[in-house]
Amino acid sequence: MASYIEIAPTINAVLNGTAAVLLVSGRVLISRRKIETHKRVMIAAFTTSSVFLVNYLTYHALIHGSKHFGGQGWIRPVYFTILLTHTILAAAIVPLVLMSLSRGLKRQDARHRAVSRWTFPLWLYVSVTGVVIYLLLYQVAWA
Repeated sequence: MASYIEIAPTINAVLNGTAAVLLVSGRVLISRRKIETHKRVMIAAFTTSSVFLVNYLTYHALIHGSKHFGGQGWIRPVYFTILLTHTILAAAIVPLVLMSLSRGLKRQDARHRAVSRWTFPLWLYVSVTGVVIYLLLYQVAWA
């Protein structure tokens, strides 16, 4: 049986991928005016991202540290560009997600829409690039 240290990165990637699917689903649902279902899906996306964050911080801060990128050549600047934008936006997205969630739950619809126009694409980018980073770090030949 694999240890937590061995499977934590995969768990994180699955959580990020799940969050991305939930975000797109939530966006489709709200465009179809399925407000209650949208609410439940977005709460699930928030919960999934929160579980990811706890797992990520636990794995990196307390257990494993960092993994070094092994790619060479043209992929190296691509990887570090993705990593840099992902990291900056991952920090920036937290207050936006909290504002979006709070305003949505309070049914402050106009204020919710205003912040969610920014939150959705940034959160989706962070979730998708989290999976890309995992793939580049752990699933390609140089890993």
